[in-house]
Amino acid sequence: MGNVIALCNQKGGVGKTSTAVNLGIGLVNEGKKVLLIDNDAQANLTESLGFKKPDNMDVTLSTLMQMVIEEKPFESDMGILHHSEGVDVMPSNIELSGMETALVNIMSRENVLKEYISRVKDDYDYILIDCSPSLGMLTINALTAADSVMIPVQAHYLPAKGLEQLLKTVSKVKRQINPKLKIMGVLMTMVDKRTNLSKDVSSLIRRTYSSNIRIFRTEIPMSVKAAEAAAAGESIFKYDKNGKAAEAYKTLTKEVLGSERIRVRSDIIR
Repeated sequence: MGNVIALCNQKGGVGKTSTAVNLGIGLVNEGKKVLLIDNDAQANLTESLGFKKPDNMDVTLSTLMQMVIEEKPFESDMGILHHSEGVDVMPSNIELSGMETALVNIMSRENVLKEYISRVKDDYDYILIDCSPSLGMLTINALTAADSVMIPVQAHYLPAKGLEQLLKTVSKVKRQINPKLKIMGVLMTMVDKRTNLSKDVSSLIRRTYSSNIRIFRTEIPMSVKAAEAAAAGESIFKYDKNGKAAEAYKTLTKEVLGSERIRVRSDIIR
């Protein structure tokens, strides 16, 4: 049964989508079956994987969530796209913005995405949810569906400042809706070792939170190549396989796999 990881941060531009794409394909490269879910109406993940003009797609995440709401049957592979690097994708488009509003007025509104994922979960080792830059109902749905949450944080003052609010939201979802939800860790992204600010923010987050929350050892460096890879519809592994960003995402993948093996062993012991 798939391990569901939500990548969340209400601040945009912190590397959520790049991390979802490159961690997902990194896991595929390690022999895992992976589904990426684009849970953002801006459809950045969808386009980053080369699926252009998502607004012209007939079936997206919004379609499947609406079918769940209306209790209509559907095949587990409906709407899933297959990327050339081996990862599967549930795309998004602008219709998802209407779903955010629609969810407010239905029963069990926090569980719609969870219900969809329950139909496909057995087909994958990992399901990564790329969340929108907000703490709205779609993000709450992702946290309700997830086993764990990864929090990408740009090594800059303002993105780091919003971390506290996100942690409060995660804690609230855990208390009230999803008691099994765990924080997998905080991932420092867009780290520029040449600047004192980047180094200072990274050190501050580690000092402030590391006693209670895991901070990944891996830090994702600032990389123009990563942005170019997204524009080309490829992972960093294909676009710039020998670069620093590719090496960092490869290390992150192994760190995630290592933490999963530890979790499984601890569950067996209990």
